[in-house]
Amino acid sequence: MSVMTVGRHATDAQPFTGLDVPVPDETRRRIDFVLGLRHHWATTLFRALRAQYDAAVAASPKKPRTGEEAGPIVEALPLYPTFAWYERNIQKMMWRALTEACVAHQDRLVAALNAPVPSPIGSLELDPALALPDYYTRTEFHIQPGGVWSADLNAFVYELGAKVIFLGKNDDYAFHRLFTQAAIPDGAYRDILDMGCGFGKSARPFVDRFPGARVVAIDLSAPVLKLAHRQAEKLGKPVAFMQRVAEDTRFPGASFDLVTATMVIHEQPMPVMKRTLAEMRRLLRPGGRAVILDYHRTGDPLRDFLMLGHARRNNEPFMGHILRVDTAQVMRDVGFTDVALLPFDERGAGPREDGTWPARDDWHFPWVVLRGRKG
Repeated sequence: MSVMTVGRHATDAQPFTGLDVPVPDETRRRIDFVLGLRHHWATTLFRALRAQYDAAVAASPKKPRTGEEAGPIVEALPLYPTFAWYERNIQKMMWRALTEACVAHQDRLVAALNAPVPSPIGSLELDPALALPDYYTRTEFHIQPGGVWSADLNAFVYELGAKVIFLGKNDDYAFHRLFTQAAIPDGAYRDILDMGCGFGKSARPFVDRFPGARVVAIDLSAPVLKLAHRQAEKLGKPVAFMQRVAEDTRFPGASFDLVTATMVIHEQPMPVMKRTLAEMRRLLRPGGRAVILDYHRTGDPLRDFLMLGHARRNNEPFMGHILRVDTAQVMRDVGFTDVALLPFDERGAGPREDGTWPARDDWHFPWVVLRGRKG
């Protein structure tokens, strides 16, 4: 038995920061195999698919301008079925391997998750009476069996999956620290709200960046909130975790100076997304900021079509909405001013203030930072 790290593709792999999950060597090899497949898919397969697409477009009398227009060309490419199969089945293989690793220690993990935290510096507030929205419970987002809300063990599976999905390059959640450090404007923030915090990876960096602020983090899932609380306590990060609905938080108006949401709005139906943005504005004090990290179309027809396909293959039924609409305009429509939408380079550059997408030849998610102010 050994404690799993994120695999051979990491140059500086560290043990998981949570309640470490001992993993048999056989299971670890399966996870390394999944990592290898994912790396092959995102580099070699994508580059070959790009070459086929470019050749097909060069021979076509009509050049596609959007992902939808590129669809018929991409679907006719010899390599496209293989690329699509890899994407969905790598994800399914990942969840099977990670679930196996956690199930082997289910009793210990669940007992530890529900044990009282001694002398907490933060807090945890669960709402057993909270009615989880139908759009949330009826979808197994990311193809994770049972989602993150239906069982305590799923929180651990999800945490391990968050490591693997970045090809082993996010051991200390550098992605979220980069967002906090580079995408959040300087300010005297007294109260910060992080919507959809999951197991706390997006909330904890705010404690370091703004040590004088009160950091509140909400999510729908009780299991991930319990894990988030334990993680934050273990790492000495005082965060108030609460089980709330993003589109109707029940916090008083004008309670926060900064409201953030990381990878949240693409998992909401469009009407709910609009209500969430309106709720963010309601919660802000005058002059307060909303900063969102999510996805957006890039203007590259191939990438945009593949992202629409990713939404189908990864059980993301609402992702297509934000890939088709102008989310910056939606922010303006609910009353935000000084709205900006900036491509975000997760490799270290962060927001690209010139609005251009980074030049890359690998497959990657089209991250954007969406910012607005309450006038």
